[in-house]
Amino acid sequence: MSANGRFDVGGVWLDRPFRIRRLGHFGLYTDDPAAARRFYVDLLGFQISDEVDYTDRLAGHAQVAELRQHKGYFTRYGTDHHAFVLFPRRVFAALGRAVPPEIAINQLTWQLGSLKEVVEANQWLMRNQVRIDRSGRDMPGSNWHTYMFDPDGERNELYYGIEQIGWNGRSKPRAMYDGRFDKVAELPQGPEVREVDKAAEASIDLSAGHRHREAMPFDYEVGGIMMARPFRITGIGPVRLLVRDMEAAVEFYRDRLGFEISEEVMWHGQRCVFLRVNTEHHSVALYPASLAAALDLPHRTLCLSFGVRVNDYRQLRDAIAFLKRQGVRILHLPQELLPGMDYNAFAVDPDGHLIQLYFAMEQIGWDGRPRPAAERRRIDNQAWPDTVEAQSDTFRGEPFLGPWA
Repeated sequence: MSANGRFDVGGVWLDRPFRIRRLGHFGLYTDDPAAARRFYVDLLGFQISDEVDYTDRLAGHAQVAELRQHKGYFTRYGTDHHAFVLFPRRVFAALGRAVPPEIAINQLTWQLGSLKEVVEANQWLMRNQVRIDRSGRDMPGSNWHTYMFDPDGERNELYYGIEQIGWNGRSKPRAMYDGRFDKVAELPQGPEVREVDKAAEASIDLSAGHRHREAMPFDYEVGGIMMARPFRITGIGPVRLLVRDMEAAVEFYRDRLGFEISEEVMWHGQRCVFLRVNTEHHSVALYPASLAAALDLPHRTLCLSFGVRVNDYRQLRDAIAFLKRQGVRILHLPQELLPGMDYNAFAVDPDGHLIQLYFAMEQIGWDGRPRPAAERRRIDNQAWPDTVEAQSDTFRGEPFLGPWA
């Protein structure tokens, strides 16, 4: 830290010793893991990178016979080991890790640029009275992290270095999980490539990790590729939160984690705040919890929704039609509550969580200014057109890397 209280982060002076780059992954608790797995894997197309079976940990618990479903799922849409995770709420409760009923989110996870940033973020956040949950390195996924709670009890994670899954679709074998620990990392740490070398020298089968098997037939031609669904997930976020104290929530995400406010909206006389970490208009949206009744949400948790981006407008339309044919309920929220968003809809998962489907979000450039509201596309959710005109930032922002299928 310099004499003026600023921090050298990779040779750049910042107001805190870290900078969030993007939403890395997101997790939900579910009361019905089998139904949730069908929704997120079979219907939406997330691929399972690893499963966690809690059966052995539940041995001797009186509730084990009632629980029946003992698995959690780490899933991905690209090369990151996981972008979306599902954990069985009732199993966690039986293991003494119960969460309040209004908490649906297991984790909101934000990527930093280095392990040094993760370690120094932990120290800085503690000095600034942020409640830390735990720190260390987790398996599966191999990411170095520190977890903390926001004012409403939502668990955020800052991380560096998640495992990448390549062309053969296999995750790390469990025999390589000896790198896990539960404390703040000491610096420096060895490179991951050396961990792989040591595993090979120990004759560990590097091809023994989990590989996802597609359960759906490849019946759809999408952009020249035969696929199991008429759409492809190409991104995640934003996360929409209901908060009980707007000022406290804004202080946490803006002043502690370093988000920037893109826009504020007044709806029904109440303030809604949209914050970003990169060029997308918002990565997190904060709404007063008192608006839940006016929105008539199908759930009663503080997670209003989680976003899933598809490749283009045609895929968005096809995704909604596909999900409706599968019996999934589709909702629309007032567009005034979704500034910076183009056409979008919300699918209701088996637990009542809202999953926002969209294909484009407004991008904010060097001057930090969003598009004026008067210049945004007018959307009539009762009559979507077959095609739409391009806007200045259509198909801009973080691209999807790799083949669709």
